[in-house]
Amino acid sequence: MSEYLAQINELLDHIFAHGAVWVYLVIWLACFIENITPPFPGDSFIVAAGGLVAASRLETVTALLVVVTGGMTSVMIIYFLGRKFGREYFIRKNYKLFSASDVLAVEKRFERHGGLVLLVSRFVVGFRVALVLASGMGRYPAGKVMLYIGLSYVAFSGLLMYLGYKLVENYERIEYYFDTYHYIAWPLVGLVVVTYIVRRIQKNRQAKQK
Repeated sequence: MSEYLAQINELLDHIFAHGAVWVYLVIWLACFIENITPPFPGDSFIVAAGGLVAASRLETVTALLVVVTGGMTSVMIIYFLGRKFGREYFIRKNYKLFSASDVLAVEKRFERHGGLVLLVSRFVVGFRVALVLASGMGRYPAGKVMLYIGLSYVAFSGLLMYLGYKLVENYERIEYYFDTYHYIAWPLVGLVVVTYIVRRIQKNRQAKQK
């Protein structure tokens, strides 16, 4: 794993030789694209940002701001699309599966519980975009959407960056446990395989004797 880490550092040296701004730009784009084209793995870029902070390659506050602004930009685009086109479209079409009355029901739900829903929205993986669209269709105030989802973004992204930070900070300890796992796991796997083969041979012999 030490050789692997050295290769990563060499690659990072090459990338950062062109300036950290390009790395920030990639992270911003990844967080922006995540909401536009799910299931793009934007969260993995946030974890990577935390790791780069631990490696003293990026600044903590700047990296977090890049993550949040990238994600919030696409979030608000989706919100306004839902507000402008989604509500009127579904009311006009009045589908059986999502009728005009359903749209009005969404509006009422967001009036009552919209703040709480949006505060936890980033933690609801798989439904983030749907919740943003629903807030737009429900005509939930744009200022509150920015506030609540922004807070959710900061909390969730902060946790992911912290995870990435700790993974890099404790790399040597993780490497030790990883090597220890291999020393223990592979002999056990070998023992299981040998035991299985021996039992199969014994069963075949017993079957032939019968």
